[in-house]
Amino acid sequence: MGFGALRVLNDDVIAPGKCFDPHHHANMEIITLVTNGAVAHEDSGGGAGIVQAGEVQVMSAGTGVTHAEFNASAANPLELFQMWIMPKTLGDEPRYAKRSFENLGTIPGITLLVTPENETEGDDLFIRQDAYLSWITLEGNSEQAYELKQEGNAVYVFVIDGTLVTAGETLGPRDALGVIETGELFFAAPAHATALIIEVPVA
Repeated sequence: MGFGALRVLNDDVIAPGKCFDPHHHANMEIITLVTNGAVAHEDSGGGAGIVQAGEVQVMSAGTGVTHAEFNASAANPLELFQMWIMPKTLGDEPRYAKRSFENLGTIPGITLLVTPENETEGDDLFIRQDAYLSWITLEGNSEQAYELKQEGNAVYVFVIDGTLVTAGETLGPRDALGVIETGELFFAAPAHATALIIEVPVA
């Protein structure tokens, strides 16, 4: 049933030319992160675009929106992560936005991808919840600290590739760990590793 406000984390591979047919959502913040290939997005609110690897799109379903996601290639598979986060308020107007992040996964450190609405600057992506999505990249024998941004939040860590050590646990590819009642996490990796850090309210 999810982890706090994080309702769903989908790890999807979509075959060439295939799609998620049009379907309806309401009152959900939907984040899509493409890691390989490109997804074509269409929704009933007028949002549309091609999202390439290294780009992130957000869709606030609000009062209700019908959308479809297509593999934009007829020859190559599409790989993406899609996260559903429950909003802080209900019944808002639907909205759509996307942003490109250069060198995602290649530069060591933490890249903040999505923030709450009241913390955006310029072309920052935001959702209507006190939640944050970050990407962490570690090289061999390196460490990195993550400080939680809001008191009372918790962290869901999902390893994309490599081996990551945090909170006394060793995580491999596609392993996940939820950590509550902490203000800071420390990450270590014996070799190159990447992961998603999803900070959400749990109360």
